[in-house]
Order: sequence, then C-alpha cells, then structure tokens
Amino acid sequence: MRLLIPLAAAASLAAASSARAQRIEYEEAPHHYFSAPLHDRCTALDAALQSGRFPIDSANPKALLRRVLAELAVPEASQVLVFSKTSVQKDRITPSNPRAVYFSDDTYVGWVPGGLIEFAGLDPHLGPVFYSLNTDRPDRATPRLDRSEICMNCHGGSMTNNVPGVMIRSVFPDKDGTPLLQAGTSLIDHSSPIESRWGGWYVTGNHGTARHMGNAIATQLNGNVTLDKEPGANLSSLDHLFKTSSHLRPDSDIVALMTLEHQVAMQSRLTEAAYDLRSAITRQKALRRELAEPETDDFVGSTKIVADSHTEKIMRCLLFCEEAPLPDGGIDGHHDFQSSFRANRKPSPDGKSLKDFNLLTRLFKYRCSYLIYSQQWDALPDRFRTMLYQRLFQILSSPTPIPGYTHLSTSERADILAILRATKSDLPPSWKQG
Repeated sequence: MRLLIPLAAAASLAAASSARAQRIEYEEAPHHYFSAPLHDRCTALDAALQSGRFPIDSANPKALLRRVLAELAVPEASQVLVFSKTSVQKDRITPSNPRAVYFSDDTYVGWVPGGLIEFAGLDPHLGPVFYSLNTDRPDRATPRLDRSEICMNCHGGSMTNNVPGVMIRSVFPDKDGTPLLQAGTSLIDHSSPIESRWGGWYVTGNHGTARHMGNAIATQLNGNVTLDKEPGANLSSLDHLFKTSSHLRPDSDIVALMTLEHQVAMQSRLTEAAYDLRSAITRQKALRRELAEPETDDFVGSTKIVADSHTEKIMRCLLFCEEAPLPDGGIDGHHDFQSSFRANRKPSPDGKSLKDFNLLTRLFKYRCSYLIYSQQWDALPDRFRTMLYQRLFQILSSPTPIPGYTHLSTSERADILAILRATKSDLPPSWKQG
C-alpha cells in the first residue's frame, strides 16, 4: 500500500508515523491490537491467497472485485459510492471516479477504479482490522492482504474515540471532491437528520420532500460555502453525474446507506465497550492483588461505573433511541439490497425478524439492532453481557415504557422480546417466559 502513496503526502505521513511512535492504549496489554491472533473474514481470505486456493488475476479489476466480494460473502447490492477525498486513496477519488464501499454484517470492502482494494474485517475481540490488497507489487510473486498502521491515523484516533473504528462522514465537497473543511464536517449515524447526511456521497432512491447533501458539489465564494440540494434529490440514476459502468452497479442505495450508518454506530459502541471493559477488568484485578483482596468476577468500583456507562450507551444505540424520523411518505430503495441484507435473517416461528424493514416512518420494523446476533456481541465479557441482557429485559418487559425508551410501544417491545426469545440462544434464565 505504501507504494501507491503520492509523494505530496510523504511529509504528512512521516509526521503521522512520528506521532504514532508513542504507542496508543489499544496497542498495549490487555488488547495487543497489532499482535493478537485474528479471527475475521479477511484473515481467512489472506490465508487462501497465500495457499494458492484463491489465485489472483489482476487483468480484470472488476472481475477480481466480484470474486473477492463473493469469497467474503459481501453482497454486491450493498454498494454505496463516496466521491469526497476522505480515504487513503484520496488522490484517485473524484466525483467522476468515486470510491465504492460494500458491506456485510461483519466485513467492509472499499474500491476505487484504478486503485487497490481496501478491507475492514470485524474481529470479535479487536473490532475492525484494516487491510489492503495491491496486486501490482513487484516484490511479491503472490499477492496478499497488507495490514498497515497508516489506516489507524484516521481509524484509531479522536474520530473513533481512540479505539479502532469505522466512521461515516458528511462533508462539503468541491468540484474535485476535496472537503471544504471550513464549512464543517459531521459524523453520521441513525440519529442524524436527513438534511445533514451524505455530503460527498452519491445517493439513489426516493425520499419525498426531504433534502439531503448527497449528489451535490459545494461552491465557495468570498469565504462563503453553499451547496444546492435540489438537483440531487430523488435520483433513480447517476448516469448524468459520472460513468457508472466503471463500477459493479449503477446505484448508491439510500436504504443501504442508512443501514450502513446504523451498523457502523452500533459496532463502534460494542468496540468501545470491549476495550474499556478489558482495561477496567485488568486494573481491577491488579488493584485487588496489590491490596491482597480476593479475586472476584463482579464489577466493583470504577469497573462497575465503566460497565454501567457502556450498558446505557449500547442500549440506546441497540434500541434506536433518537433515531431521526424518515421523511413524510418514507423512503424507497432498490429491492436488490433489501433482499441480500435479509438473506441471513433469523425469523421467529411467526416469521418476524430484526432484519425486517419498515421504511415508512423508520428504518426497521422492530427497533432492536440485528447486531445483537454478532460475534462481536457474543465476545463481550460474560459479566457485562449479562448486564446488557438484564437491562434489555427490563426495558422490553416493563408494563409501562421506561424513561428514555418511550419511542418503543408496548406492542413493539413485546414483538422484540418474542423474537429474541425465539432466536437468541444465550439469553439468561430471567428471560424465560412465565
């Protein structure tokens, strides 16, 4: 990946590397981000490359991308397109050559025509792990995935709360895709108003009278930055904006974008909790040894405070608190994404699942994140996961809505409770029906 970095960026990357000489907490014990064994899909792909089971043919980059997505079980229909220069391949990204992002529940793939393929695989313990595939390295007979610290300059700093993370940004892009940072930039999740989303992204699909920042170029005059949202509204085609045949698909689906935004936010909450709890548990054990106190699996002192704080943060994201309302009439995207996204749904006996879309007033019909089924959730410390289940059961089974969660009606809470009872195998005994 370093071979493709433009010389103009050398000075800034050298400075960043110097800054990283002071190791960050997630690199040290008990986390060992760069040395712990990995258990993500990208690691398996790299093993297949090295063994020769997945031979590379770089003559047709689109065909290679398709094979990679299939190997990782990442649907092509998840494609969303970003044209702002906000990735390591920023010198290749323009409004006429956008970066495609593809995703599954646990893997992200990025690709710019003419560039390398980028990856982020979700490791259950470490969170996102970042790689790239450069098929043109002259020093290698067999291409493989490279893991680099460069990605962590953005994906392990202040924008991700100093733990490894993925983020969605909305910017004011100029005609080359360069963010006009003086106009501001936003990190986007499911609570963000539609009008602040997708600056620097392409968006296809219907959203009624609401207006977003996608599909638009910002202009600057006398220090003032403006962006006309009207021409980019409710687009069914992007053909007039760039040559869509350069990519696997001609769309950048609005439902895929909104799903991605929730997913990234939820995974970030789980990653932050995992790192903070591991550190707190390690400190608690060391302190009790120092004080000659018996070991305990219970969270005490500051560890209990950390666990309580993350319990509520996770609950609020898990249950879509403060989700921005959809425009009047809802949204409508391509059925290909919705079908591929729901392919691994876990239905209850009556056919309900956490991957069922609503799209009229909110994104999902049952507002409890499907990432409760993820390996990342299951890998949380046992005591902490028990706390999460206790709090979730309290919210879902309360005869009256609990403050902070009043957006969930009695019937919706009952539906979520029934779905989880039927589909989640590790629920504590307190969840059993009376």
